[in-house]
Amino acid sequence: MEKQTPFIPLYLPLAQRSLHVAVVTETYPPEINGVALTIQHMVDGLRRRNHQIQLIRPRQGKGDMPTFTANLQQILLPGFAIPRYPNLQLGLPAGSALRQLWRASRPDVVHIVTEGPLGWSALNEARKLDIPVTSDFHTNFHSYTQHYGIGWMRRPIGAYLRHLHNRARLTLVPDQGLRHELEAQGYQNLAIVGRGVDTDLFSPARRSMELRRSWGVGQNGLVAVHVGRLAAEKNLETVVDAFDAMSTRFPRAKLVWVGDGPQRAMLQARNPGHVFAGMQTGIDLAEHYASADVFLFPSLTETFGNVTLEAMASGLAVVAYNYAAAAEHIHHGENGLVAEFGNLSLFCDQAAILAGRPEMVARLGGNARHSTDGLAWSLICERFEQLLLEIVDEGGRHGKQDRFVLGSDSNLGPGAMSSL
Repeated sequence: MEKQTPFIPLYLPLAQRSLHVAVVTETYPPEINGVALTIQHMVDGLRRRNHQIQLIRPRQGKGDMPTFTANLQQILLPGFAIPRYPNLQLGLPAGSALRQLWRASRPDVVHIVTEGPLGWSALNEARKLDIPVTSDFHTNFHSYTQHYGIGWMRRPIGAYLRHLHNRARLTLVPDQGLRHELEAQGYQNLAIVGRGVDTDLFSPARRSMELRRSWGVGQNGLVAVHVGRLAAEKNLETVVDAFDAMSTRFPRAKLVWVGDGPQRAMLQARNPGHVFAGMQTGIDLAEHYASADVFLFPSLTETFGNVTLEAMASGLAVVAYNYAAAAEHIHHGENGLVAEFGNLSLFCDQAAILAGRPEMVARLGGNARHSTDGLAWSLICERFEQLLLEIVDEGGRHGKQDRFVLGSDSNLGPGAMSSL
């Protein structure tokens, strides 16, 4: 039976504390998406700061095995593939399993990353056990409904998300714009934890002339790139329209699509002159960014859009709508170009401005790179850590820690959960 962590007096410096944090997420690398990569950075950051992490997620296939290290315990639970997203899992409800786990190995705080059935059951069980709960708001699921023929579900999904997050002590959002939007919808107890970017990986130094030549472009050519899932909610027709506007001014321009998804076949059939590079990761992804010149990102459903920061760190001139990451980090005409939210004509005009103006592309890209210098993930993780410590301290002051009595199943070891 694991010894319970005593309440630490407030006069002890926060940096000396070590928390036991249960992180509940339905996506995690090697899955490739912004949520998975963000929470990996957060988990790694907490581990480097000497916190103990209990990572609870669905099993990602038959060969997926749990990992146990000095300060990371992975718990794999059953899940099922998300419709239209076969490479992503939703976790099944797991109240009984989580109850046994947390009675045997009680965390100081439970952090819920995703709002599926696994996240919902984790919230319920943590509250029953008086364990403080925090949550992340990562994805505008209710905004996706119009793209998949279930617009009538928008309000029920929105109500579900609001109810779940309002039952947490704190919900973390990536920027001030989303905080205001959610507050207007009745969300409570919101705090901002921004997003970082790996400026060592994503860098103009990754530019590859060999890669550009494979696209049929030389040193002085013009390459626009889009990076992301090729799916309806990403507003991909606007990418095509914006590139067409660029091509009228620079006919030899190339458009490169990096990513995969249900709309790839349709896009490829309609646009045989475009380059479809498929899914890229790590250094290969960084080279694809840096070997382009302009980044086109017209999505209207992002909560943030990590790809915007990756493109900026790679030295690209970004064209985006003025919200989410772009609103937070792009100053129009200085380190990128932004268009009014949803204004297709203006978005295309901004993209066309860059065609045939290499000096402007270079200036915006260089400034964009400098803008990311202070966005190290270590600073973002420090902010996350401080909020978790404050929530745990608040629970301790109100006598909400260690109230329950360990039951007869308290001898359940961490390995017993790994094969559920």
